[in-house]
Amino acid sequence: MGIEYEVKFQADAQALSAICSAYSQYPCQRFQMETTYYDTPTGALSARHYTLRRRMENDQSICTLKTPAAGIGRKELEIACDDIFQAARQFCQLEAPEDFPELIQAGLIPVCGAKFSRTAITVALEDAVVELALDTGILTGGSQTQPLCEVEVELKSGAKETADLFAAILANQYGLAREHKSKFCRANALYQQGGSV
Repeated sequence: MGIEYEVKFQADAQALSAICSAYSQYPCQRFQMETTYYDTPTGALSARHYTLRRRMENDQSICTLKTPAAGIGRKELEIACDDIFQAARQFCQLEAPEDFPELIQAGLIPVCGAKFSRTAITVALEDAVVELALDTGILTGGSQTQPLCEVEVELKSGAKETADLFAAILANQYGLAREHKSKFCRANALYQQGGSV
């Protein structure tokens, strides 16, 4: 199980454009993302801060289970799979939390989602490699939608302190406000307001 470590910031289109231009010399990939988040009918996964999702990244289907870790990191299991139910069973055979197999016996339902474009820029720093993800699109939950425009700095390798310093400099340079809630938390709040998908 890997550990995901990332820092998120609220942004606007102007900031995304400026950052994209400033880092145009670095390796870059572009993705069309469509994410569906799943929970049990009683919300048992989100109550434990587990996030289960299926995401289309261009034409590839990736299923992911995220669970709490120390600090702001998240434990992450990820497999290429077209079926969230099959993926959930595979997670049970890997390093999912002990209670995960029992929780999903209650069934899984789609609760919310996100549709967005991502520009992913790989930045090599002195003692770390980070991915600078520039996301724009919408969050969805029930009949509700919410615009999405944010910047993520994700540590791929190396020192967390370096990633944190890079993120702080970036935020200061482009006037970015820290976003403490994940895409799932924000989309799930829409679902709670608006009912089922």
